[in-house]
Amino acid sequence: MSGRDFSERDIHLALDGEMPADERAAFEAWLEAHPDMKAKNFRFASDRAAMQAAFARVPDEPVPARLSGAVLGEPARRGASSRSRWWLAAAAVLLLGVGGLGGYAAGVSGMGRQEDTAADQFAEEAIAAHVVYAAEQRHAVDVPASDKAHMQDWLSRRVGVKLVAPDLAAEGFELVGGRLLPAGANKAAMLLYDDGSGNRVSIFVTAEAGGAARGTYAEASNGPRAVYWTEGGYGCAVVGSVAENRLDEVADSAYRQLLSARQS
Repeated sequence: MSGRDFSERDIHLALDGEMPADERAAFEAWLEAHPDMKAKNFRFASDRAAMQAAFARVPDEPVPARLSGAVLGEPARRGASSRSRWWLAAAAVLLLGVGGLGGYAAGVSGMGRQEDTAADQFAEEAIAAHVVYAAEQRHAVDVPASDKAHMQDWLSRRVGVKLVAPDLAAEGFELVGGRLLPAGANKAAMLLYDDGSGNRVSIFVTAEAGGAARGTYAEASNGPRAVYWTEGGYGCAVVGSVAENRLDEVADSAYRQLLSARQS
């Protein structure tokens, strides 16, 4: 049995199946003796499971012609659809998870970016966050709704924009909590809501979202849909898999409350 000290790095080694078998018993004992690290181990394992579930179908999807053409060195067709960025991002994450091919994944995720609009990219980031965290039950948020005042203050300071958690009770949703996420080179806040029946919507807010734009975005007909707006270095996207009219109502209510908070 190993007598060495363990660290957070060993948590990742264990989850990736790379820890030597003769160290497992000592590692488990170390986790039991360090509740903070045991909590991290549980959270990392939950995040890993959520990511695997979110991208489980990716290997079975047909490779987009644009992607295969890029890999084979064929020139991209001008005017081709730019809606495959989410697929590419999913493929990149999957490659990182199963093969550690960081260089290849980074190259794939950058293909075709010249055709993507900033608004599409923003909506895709919001959808990606929703896919990963909306499925979580115990670790969906960093700060629960029970600590709403602290959550709003903390996220406002970290993201750089005055933020309130909209009251969506009239639309049938209650606040679960919020979390801080990366958004390119910046930060984003994600507020998660639940209707008590398993349906969840999220609000993704960032202080850097490109020029003025409004619209809707969906990567697949049966996947989450984003209703978004960006203006004045501020962006918000409401994401969910609920009926379109219901999501539109939630987005309208959220927009009015967030705008009012910014102007106050």
